[in-house]
Amino acid sequence: MTGPITAGVDGTDESLAALAWAAREAVRRDLGLRVVHAWQFQPNAAADVADREAQERWVADSVRQAVAAVADRHPGLTVTTEVREGAPVGTLVAAAAEAGLLVLGSRGHGPVVGFLLGSVGQQVIAEAACPVVLVRAGDRPSSEVAGHEIVVGQQGEPEDSAPALRFAFETAAARGAAVRAVRAWTLPPVFAYSPGSLKLLDDAGGLEPYEKRALAEALEPWRERFPDVPVVEHVEMGSAGQVLLSVSGRAQLMVVGRRAHRTAVGARIGSVAHGVLHHADCPVAVVPHA
Repeated sequence: MTGPITAGVDGTDESLAALAWAAREAVRRDLGLRVVHAWQFQPNAAADVADREAQERWVADSVRQAVAAVADRHPGLTVTTEVREGAPVGTLVAAAAEAGLLVLGSRGHGPVVGFLLGSVGQQVIAEAACPVVLVRAGDRPSSEVAGHEIVVGQQGEPEDSAPALRFAFETAAARGAAVRAVRAWTLPPVFAYSPGSLKLLDDAGGLEPYEKRALAEALEPWRERFPDVPVVEHVEMGSAGQVLLSVSGRAQLMVVGRRAHRTAVGARIGSVAHGVLHHADCPVAVVPHA
């Protein structure tokens, strides 16, 4: 990973949990931590912060207090802060372009004048050039313990999931954790079969052996690169989102890939990432395809 770990803060409990998560990860990876707050002037704010300068001071003080708490817990950590006035999505996407990892709270409407991560998070995830981790308010360091796995979804060809697998193995190596690689499969409709696909399935001995072989091939280069990381290969019939969520209780982090989809109303993430982000109890990392 190149570039600092960047945390977006907005004064909510969720963003403060994200800041704490980002600080711990920066220490583990021996990287710097960059804290970014995007704010927009609110002329209808409370009387004591109704002018622009007062609001900017209030925001800066709030960010300073949050950073001070993190610095006290991690005295050797290098922390820089940026308070930017501007639209939240553009500010965070720009920050992601310079970061190795962007960490955000998963939702919330906080007291500080600034962005509301719940309303912009999906847009940022869809447009960010680096992996984005979403953290809930209840996240605690105790969840990052031995026995809790890094769960990563694998689908498609090896190159499709290579960025997500790389991130999962790097994280597991930094934490001394195991990787559970999950490949879900469903029965394709009859019309989806072709002579070529039928031959591949016949050579593999059926659908499930074919899926197991596909997962093993995707994992092979990462097993070689990270020989000390234990790996569990998990192949299960079902939708990808449902299978991933079924093992989320044993995860300290869930990693999924994403391909952004452009629609008339903007960029959207895929259905698997969307479902996991909404329902997984652990932090979720969404990694863009190469």
